[in-house]
Amino acid sequence: MGPNAAAAKQAEKLRINGNTYFKKDRFGAAIDAYTEAITLCPNVPIYWTNRALCHLKRNDWERVEEDSRKAIQLDSNSVKAHYMLGLALLQRKESAKGIKELEKALDLGRGANPKGYMVEEIWQELAKAKYHEWERLSSKRSWELQSLKEACESALKEKHFLEFSQREGFVDDPTTAHSEQLEALEVVFNIAAEADTPTEVPDYLCCRITLDIFHDPVITPSGLTYERAVILEHLQKVGKFDPITREPLDQSQLVPNLAIKEAVQAFLDKHGWAYKVD
Repeated sequence: MGPNAAAAKQAEKLRINGNTYFKKDRFGAAIDAYTEAITLCPNVPIYWTNRALCHLKRNDWERVEEDSRKAIQLDSNSVKAHYMLGLALLQRKESAKGIKELEKALDLGRGANPKGYMVEEIWQELAKAKYHEWERLSSKRSWELQSLKEACESALKEKHFLEFSQREGFVDDPTTAHSEQLEALEVVFNIAAEADTPTEVPDYLCCRITLDIFHDPVITPSGLTYERAVILEHLQKVGKFDPITREPLDQSQLVPNLAIKEAVQAFLDKHGWAYKVD
């Protein structure tokens, strides 16, 4: 066995030790083990993500960010690294950058190996961040709309007053026209506020089992769409059949429903309130 192979073998032993310490909540000991593994084999991304997770458990967000960035340099498709980097950036109040990393993690996580499937966990954090962002922006939009509406109403009243004073003695009364204009203004501003007004999410964008908006929709050979996590759990714990049609179904037959995924994203982009999680 050459020196490189010996170092790799020793580093793997250290990783396994680190995992054991981690499971026992001995994060300091786990960090030491992963650090030794990194010293021996610095180009293995999982050593960096494992150590980042320990730092996360200790709320050491600066180190979470450092280790996550290093892992991404080594493996740009690391779901865990993008996820933890996103969380670290959100902690630093860098919302836009944090959301971008969580979105990247979500995209990479969809269709990942079921054993390492993290979509639900990522979705919860992303949804919280996006909802807070929507709250902030919708409050600003609401205030701007209200100010604009008041300015328009004021201008119409002034116009009505001028017209009324100029038309004194005439038979025609401009009051009716003024009322109609105010009503039209109300309609226009109500339409403008619609996107920010919470309503019901359309049924076709929701899983028929969870009743929540889709996070990772997959379609079965029978043409039904389910939330991936839910259908995977059904296949593993209940049986290998479609829960609604009862037709035989295997995990390998699940195909991402890209049309629904895009429709969900378009809906969320327009209606940020739908990100709200209980």
